[in-house]
Amino acid sequence: MTDPTQPLVLAIDDEVQIRRLLRLMLEGGGYRVQEADSGQHGLREAASTQPDGILLDLGLPDMDGTEVVKRLREWSQAPILVLTVRNGEDDKIAALDAGADDYLTKPFSSRELLARLRALLRRAQPANDPVPLTFGDISIDMVARIVRRGGVEVKLTSKEYSLLRLLAHHRGRVITHRQILRELWGPHAEESTPYLRVQMTHLRKKLEADPQQPRHLKTESGIGYRLVET
Repeated sequence: MTDPTQPLVLAIDDEVQIRRLLRLMLEGGGYRVQEADSGQHGLREAASTQPDGILLDLGLPDMDGTEVVKRLREWSQAPILVLTVRNGEDDKIAALDAGADDYLTKPFSSRELLARLRALLRRAQPANDPVPLTFGDISIDMVARIVRRGGVEVKLTSKEYSLLRLLAHHRGRVITHRQILRELWGPHAEESTPYLRVQMTHLRKKLEADPQQPRHLKTESGIGYRLVET
């Protein structure tokens, strides 16, 4: 018997073997599972069941998964984790820009899938009292706008702080270069990727123990950045 208190995940994939595998992984991880085998079926199930999270294959028989993301984002804020065999950066960027929260390239491990899903569901929970966000030896006091490393205040420029705050707000998620540039510098700055790289370099030098091999401020090559808490 399923436990109604367990989070509900909608798995949208046209391959029955993949859906069976996802069900085994998810139910073993403590989730309830709803399945859909096409884009239209997935949209109907999402509307009727209101899942806590959505796993979405891009290669669906009736519509591209990116279009499903766009349709879902017209009314749903449920975290969307894209599952795809497509390795191209353009496909991943298109899905993220359409509103997906993260992606995994097939084949993937059960542990990574469940870890990514947990991170997305944590981010989707309503915010509690504003307490400092901590990861590693870094803490961010969003109210006081103070960043500390090892208990010592770190002086950041306004742009460095805005970049860190944006990544922290979406921690665990991949944020594309275009999204960051649009958010922090406006729509006309979407092609200014080199300037963003400079800001990230400065931020890593101030916050990472080894800026060349960052532990928290991760690069998604050719796509964007992700803040990792652990």
